[in-house]
This record gives sequence, structure tokens and C-alpha cells, in this order.
Amino acid sequence: MGLEELGSVKIILGSSSQTRQAVLREMGYNFTVMSADIDERAIRRETPEELVMALAHAKAQAILPRITSLETSDEEVLLITADQVVVNGGVVREKPLNGDEARTFIAGYARDPAITVSAVLVTNVTTGVSNGSIDKAEIYFHPIPEQVIDDLIKEGSVLYAAGGLLVEHPLVSPFVQSMIGTLDSVMGLPKELTHTLIRDSLSRNKEPNK
Repeated sequence: MGLEELGSVKIILGSSSQTRQAVLREMGYNFTVMSADIDERAIRRETPEELVMALAHAKAQAILPRITSLETSDEEVLLITADQVVVNGGVVREKPLNGDEARTFIAGYARDPAITVSAVLVTNVTTGVSNGSIDKAEIYFHPIPEQVIDDLIKEGSVLYAAGGLLVEHPLVSPFVQSMIGTLDSVMGLPKELTHTLIRDSLSRNKEPNK
């Protein structure tokens, strides 16, 4: 299913993340943005994979009541929610609480790879059916100088990224040694997975009853 086959489908990205918005825009989708006001730290799970998927579901549940009024008889509505954590040295890293925590996170990436664990959930608001899955990537870094870390913290954008990780940032990218996986996955919205979930959310609704 290509973009031209979406027809009268309204896509809502349930995320205030500028990077996720940029990735979805690069994919060629038209969408509107809504954000979920949830306490992410109140949701805990045993594994990184379970945690990010639980958070993606929680975001969807927080947004759904606000968008059901957008439904029309000739328009399907899809809600995309996502979450990401970084695993470093076996420890789950979420958004840094402050500059000191961001410094600890970023400095640690020279010792062990940063493994991003991302969940994407597509909910067909019209049918109530959700499809979600997990994507991972690994990033290996050269040591990042203290002055660079200072500049990143002063700028502040790392405080809003899982693990303080912004591989696409011009101050960070020169220190990326290698990457296993895709940049869009590292940025929190893997393109191939997202497109597949969108396609599946629509095609499942259009299958004839058996």
C-alpha cells in the first residue's frame, strides 16, 4: 500500500517530539500533532521492550478521548504513538532529569554502546484496533570531550531526548564510530516499521468478514 492508497485517512501523531515529526514528514505523510500529558515515570515494567510499549499504549489512551470527535463516516483516523529508551551498560536510560544526569549518560556512551529501544503503536480510532511493535539500533561512540558535553547541556536539547542521545546533532555526529540499524530508528520513529503498521491498520479493517 503506497501513500496514494491512503485515501481519506486522517493521521494524528501523538508526540511533541520534533524529531519524530521530522521523520514522519520525510516519509511523505500529512498529519496533525497532539501530545499526551502523562507521568511517564509512574509507568514501570520489567524490560525496556515492555516499558516503551506500555508507554506508547498509555499515550494513546490519554489522547484517544480527545480525538474521537474527529471521526466521520467517510474518514478513518489513525493515531501514531511512540516511546523510546536507551540501554547503556545494561541500564535503562530515559530522559535525563537534569544536566548532571545528562552528563553521566553521554559520557557513558564511550564505554558501552547506546542501544535504542523504540516502540511504535498505530491505533485505528475508527475500529479501535491497535498494532504495535519494537525496533532497536546500536550506536558506538568515540569518547565525547567534556567541552562538547558542556555545550550540549548548555544548549538544553539533550534534556528532552531519551538517554540524552542525539546522534543527529552536529556536536555529536562527529563522534559516532558506527551504527547498527537506521538513523530514523535512533531518532525514535523507524520508517519501515511505522509504514508497515499504518498499512496493516488499514488493510485489516478492509478485509472481508469471514
